Amino acid sequence: MGSTGSIGIQSLDVISKDNSYNVVGLTCHSNANLLFEQAKKHSPDFVAIDVIDSSHDLFNLCKENNIELITGSKASSNIPFKNLDLAINAIVGTAGLRPTIELIKNGIDIALSNKESLVLGGHIIMPLAHRKNVNIIPVDSEHSAIFQCLNGENHRELKKIILTGSGGPFLETPIHEFDSITPEQALKHPNWDMGAKISIDSATMMNKALELIEALWLFNIKLDKIQITIHPQSIIHSMVEFVDGSYKAHLGLPDMKVPIQYALNFPERKDSSVGSLDFENLNLDFKSQTDAINLLFGLGEKIKDGTLNKNDLAKIKQGLKPALTEANKKVQSEPIDKVAASDSQAVQDMFDNKGQDAILEIANQKYVKKQIGDVYKDTDLTKFIL
Repeated sequence: MGSTGSIGIQSLDVISKDNSYNVVGLTCHSNANLLFEQAKKHSPDFVAIDVIDSSHDLFNLCKENNIELITGSKASSNIPFKNLDLAINAIVGTAGLRPTIELIKNGIDIALSNKESLVLGGHIIMPLAHRKNVNIIPVDSEHSAIFQCLNGENHRELKKIILTGSGGPFLETPIHEFDSITPEQALKHPNWDMGAKISIDSATMMNKALELIEALWLFNIKLDKIQITIHPQSIIHSMVEFVDGSYKAHLGLPDMKVPIQYALNFPERKDSSVGSLDFENLNLDFKSQTDAINLLFGLGEKIKDGTLNKNDLAKIKQGLKPALTEANKKVQSEPIDKVAASDSQAVQDMFDNKGQDAILEIANQKYVKKQIGDVYKDTDLTKFIL
């Protein structure tokens, strides 16, 4: 799912190097040209696309090769769920929530790159996955690292999770230079090759807030057991500390193909084309968490509990405004693409009085309940929760 985005493209690259995989389906939002090429190469049973011109060659390709073509605004949620062992959900943003729920309802394991599913609907997704005995294997590099560090361990012996973050492209940029930041700079992460939305989220550090909430749900852990530390090299992807004072860390090159391949093969491992670390020439730096990150901790806990209020938004505005609004203002005025522009507008709306009620509604799960209720009109929402 989301085969034409950054994670989707890299996933297909990993898959193409191993003939033991069989691509059953491909989905995307609107990149019909790339989806055409992917379908031509991988010969899936079905493809799904939300927006497509009726004259596109994809229609003929599917007809000639007996590929089922699903179109429409909710195409990714309406796919046939037969013959699927694992689904990679690499959809960008909140659009990934419905497909995640549908996959779980059909008992399909998920390699989850779409963190917004858990940020918005973790209270639904995790209990439902537990009930359906569905594995959710994180593809985010930090959460994949934690997942691997905790595999085989007794979670009662876990003392702390340490989420690392590079600090983004503006870690060392003085505040007075933020007026001259360009969209191109905001989209150029120093270590990772990522899509537009997550690149902007990383530049503003908002991505770390999302990852914090994601970790709360994925690992069923309390906020006071999560620490965020800045690690500019992105070599240690995250760490865990145990009650006996020992630590486990996951190290590797900053290449998304590593967590993608792990998720595809879990619980096994396979040879990879990703290079090795040169420890003799390796420097690892760490910086203490900033005031902004401390604010994000509070934001994550409030969102998880559904208690975010306007006083909290005022604190967030005051603490994050110097490092957040200027970068997003640039992106908003000169959007690279619709995803980045939409994401930037959402951040700006947080600081507008007229947008605060909407932000609070989303954060406190009312929006999610409306969305899920709209999809499952005849379903009692309480059945999703244990």
